[in-house]
Amino acid sequence: MDAVRVALLRDVLAGTRWPQDARRFALALRSSVVPHGGGLLLAGTEAYEPWHLAAHLSDESAWSGLPELAPTLVRHRVAAGDPAHLAVGLGRIAAAGRGETVLLVAPERPGEGLLERVHDARRAGARVLTLGGGDPEVGGLAHESLVVGRDDEVDLDIVQHLVSAAAGENGRPPAGGRHTFRDRLARLADRLTQPPPARW
Repeated sequence: MDAVRVALLRDVLAGTRWPQDARRFALALRSSVVPHGGGLLLAGTEAYEPWHLAAHLSDESAWSGLPELAPTLVRHRVAAGDPAHLAVGLGRIAAAGRGETVLLVAPERPGEGLLERVHDARRAGARVLTLGGGDPEVGGLAHESLVVGRDDEVDLDIVQHLVSAAAGENGRPPAGGRHTFRDRLARLADRLTQPPPARW
């Protein structure tokens, strides 16, 4: 989703908790990975693999000048012929430790095997963030969580767009202090979506 669409989405959701909650969660994500130079492990449940969020975080990483935001997608099933970037299995979470961050996207309750691995990573010093449907055991593992309930006005996909966009905002200034085209486009979109000034 480009900067203009994200700005429009935020405008539609103004007055709800979602823009602010997404920014809070994105700030927690950035503050977890940037000081450590990366180490972001992104995992989903067996039924839900967060490809979309992985792609958006990789894009935001490139656009914002924050390579630390680029995640490693951890998968439940890895085939022998998968390319290296798609061949990281659940054992990687069990091996996570201090300085690493596990971001678990769980619209439904994950299997016990994944929960145990995330618990092991947390005990070893990894920071755990969760984004999902509000399962209490998942929330209990998290240092920071964002819950998207069934009755909320947004779904998990929309919240992932808000979080990934907010994670890349106010990244490192480009070399020479010049703003990128994306920075200028985002500022223009924000101006275009602001309500007109009140006239008395």
